[in-house]
Amino acid sequence: MRRFTTAAPAIILALTSMLLIFAVPGLVRSATFARTEAQIVLARQTIADDDILERIDRAVHAICTAVEPSVVHIDILGGRQSDSPGRSSGSGWVWDDQGHIITNAHVVRDAERISVQFADGRAERAEVVATDVFTDIAVLKIDTGPGLAPARRATGKRPEKGDRVFAFGSPFGFKFSMSSGIVSGVGRDAQSDGRFGGYSNFIQTDAAVNPGNSGGPLIDVRGQVIGMNVAIATARDTNGTATDGQSAGISFAIPLPVIESVVEQLLTNKRVDRGFLGISLRGDAIPVRTSAGQQTFGVRVGMVQNDSPAARAGVRQGDLITHINNEPVPNSAVLRSLISISRPGTPAAVRVFREGELLDFTASVGRLPNDAIFEQVRGALPREVGIIAKSQDGGLIVTEVFEGSPAQRAGIAAGDRIVTVGNTPTDEFWDFYRALVDEGILDNRPVKLVIERKDENGKKSTIPAQIQLQR
Repeated sequence: MRRFTTAAPAIILALTSMLLIFAVPGLVRSATFARTEAQIVLARQTIADDDILERIDRAVHAICTAVEPSVVHIDILGGRQSDSPGRSSGSGWVWDDQGHIITNAHVVRDAERISVQFADGRAERAEVVATDVFTDIAVLKIDTGPGLAPARRATGKRPEKGDRVFAFGSPFGFKFSMSSGIVSGVGRDAQSDGRFGGYSNFIQTDAAVNPGNSGGPLIDVRGQVIGMNVAIATARDTNGTATDGQSAGISFAIPLPVIESVVEQLLTNKRVDRGFLGISLRGDAIPVRTSAGQQTFGVRVGMVQNDSPAARAGVRQGDLITHINNEPVPNSAVLRSLISISRPGTPAAVRVFREGELLDFTASVGRLPNDAIFEQVRGALPREVGIIAKSQDGGLIVTEVFEGSPAQRAGIAAGDRIVTVGNTPTDEFWDFYRALVDEGILDNRPVKLVIERKDENGKKSTIPAQIQLQR
């Protein structure tokens, strides 16, 4: 082997190695940056050549421009604490050119004064026309004038999972806000602010909805109302405790068919008649497969009342109801809601699964009897009306009146004896509440009472009173 006789070759080798160590990474970085620069140029050119996102933005801007004049911010003065009225806010939207505004019933609950503000800055006083506590829908009225822009409605269109939607309202008081998302699900059974069990069959979305959005419209890509924001699913902390009601990515809206059915009845009669088929349900929905291979869900009919709308139509005990008016039935709560919002006297298309086949029937919807309504709400009535009483000495004696309740507003006090509800004498606790339902308290009609009160000397006097569920 040849040996170096001088240090020069070694020095040259070392210098070459050092040059490679420092120069090669620089060359690599230069090549990498050149590729990145080329990619940037290509991406910018793609953006310049394709305006799809700009067109989407223009469409969303158009939706905002078309819808915002129909949306209102609602300021409320009032509250359950009558001696210290509070302030709250919500949202609503213009129903027609007669000045009717739609919102949630809980938004205007116990309101003493309602102010409706439009996006152009106009503000109007509003009065409650009627409310429906079951579906949490209220109709307000303002004086008509120029500039009313009724919202366009997607009547007859059924939203589907994946549809893009926009929620309008005033979250946390930030007026005339707009958020977007998609329909995450339909036919949802969720808790809203309805006080009597409420309506189920909500549209679920991931559009950001927060306190103050209640009553605002849910809009489709055509700028049409498909629902009304009503509730949010709140987050929970690590201990499982619910947070203060901020958006957790899930919100719910009342579908437009429900709103249209309820509002039309409230405007016509100031009350809502519930649909009735005369069936009981057994269990929740179960999956079924027809002999032809179709898959769906159905809720089993436990009993069919004699000569009921369902019996006359041909529905039998043991049938599995899969659809009402072409709406699928994902669970028993949704089925009950679909029946209840059907207008009495109208035909209802009922699809059932029986012996491997899907059969279609048409039932003429009846009116849900007051006794059935009472059974649905009896658990919530004492809390909402605010009276606890007991039968004593042949009469019904009030033992407790809840602070800020309709009963307290009516001037009823502990120790009073309830003599009559309307013209009906009463001396039993549940008979008293049954009479309130019969007199229309659930339709927010004022119900007249006669109470008997003793003064400090034991002298009795009868006093007329009037109780109303929502001010």
